[in-house]
This record gives sequence, C-alpha cells and structure tokens, in this order.
Amino acid sequence: MSTTPRLRAVLAEDQALLRAGLTRILEAGGIEVVEAVDNAPGLARALDRDDLDVAIVDVRLPPTFTTEGLEAAVAARDRRPGLPVLVLSQFVEALYARDLLASGAGAVGYLLKDRVADVDAFLESVERVAAGGTVLDPEVVAALVSGAARPRPLARLTAREQEVLALMAEGRSNAAIATRMFVTEKAVGKHTNNIFAKLDLPPAPDDNRRVLAVLAWLDGS
Repeated sequence: MSTTPRLRAVLAEDQALLRAGLTRILEAGGIEVVEAVDNAPGLARALDRDDLDVAIVDVRLPPTFTTEGLEAAVAARDRRPGLPVLVLSQFVEALYARDLLASGAGAVGYLLKDRVADVDAFLESVERVAAGGTVLDPEVVAALVSGAARPRPLARLTAREQEVLALMAEGRSNAAIATRMFVTEKAVGKHTNNIFAKLDLPPAPDDNRRVLAVLAWLDGS
C-alpha cells in the first residue's frame, strides 16, 4: 500500500513549538510539510514552490509581526489565482478573511489558533481548503452576525436565509447545513437559491456563487 501523502503543505509559524506541533499534526494526518518557515521572506519564497497543494499561514510573522503572513499569501494568490491558503490567527479579524476572499476564487480559510486543538476538525479544514472550499471560523461568523445591522442587499434575506448564509460562510455543504438546522437538504437548496437571487448573483457554478455570497456577507453590502 502506498504511503505517499495526499497533500503537500507549506507551513508558516514563527513560534518554534507551535510550528513543530503543527508539523507533527499534519504529518500524522497524511499531509507532507514540504517546508516550514518562521518569517515572511521565507514564506514568500516557499509559496512559489511547484510542489505545493496548500499553505497554512500565521497572519503575523517577523520582522514586524503585523500582517506579513497575510500579505505574502494574498500576493501569492495574485500570482497563482486559487492557490489554497488557510490562515491561522490569534484573534478574530474579519478583514483578513475578506482580503483573502476578495478574488471570489475560493480555496481559502481563516481559523483561530485555538481550533488546532481539535485535530480532526483542523485536518478536515486543511483538506477542504486544498480542495477549493472556503472555511471560516465560527467565531468570525459570530462576530459578523453580532455586528452592526447589515445594509441592503443583505437586509433582503430572511432570518432563516441569514442562518444558512452564516453556516455557508463556515464552509459547510448543503448536507451539513441541513443536519445542523434539522431540515431537509432540499429545503437548504431552496434557501441557497433564494440567497443567490436576493444578492443579485446570476447563475454560475455553485461553488463560485457560494464564495461570492460569503464575500457579500463579509462586506455587509
């Protein structure tokens, strides 16, 4: 039986212990860490690798510990549209997720570092992003939901449709949303189509429209 890892990852984390721990978690989950770096210049170089399936990036890296990791990831996606990037952060910063989602291409994620403690969920998030999906930390979604009232066209959505969109923002499939909301998948599909219509998203591949709907949610417009 082949032992070849399913995915190849670049990891950027400045804290040595966390970097080592994440590497072990990923490797144990069948994901090969082809490069682990602790600074922004090293990340920028690593993101140009040809053997890269997904990047797992801390927002704040040396030398200034501001947004170097995020900026390197966004620049890499400009060069390679759709490059899968999962951002890890200590704090809820919805703007970071918005910057990554701005292209509408998907294959992005934003998780709080605390989520790494749930190893299975973390690995599932890495795999989902690598496969082109979108993953947002529930606390990011909660912060958006509890923020100021949304202007139109989000104001057009019913409370149920906003609930569906919030779960969509977490990267959940229609089947997963149906399970969470205790409704049928058909009902979720109806809510999803209503969301697309009310947000003025014309017919297109559903994955693309899901990303654009989440982006509208982050924009609050």
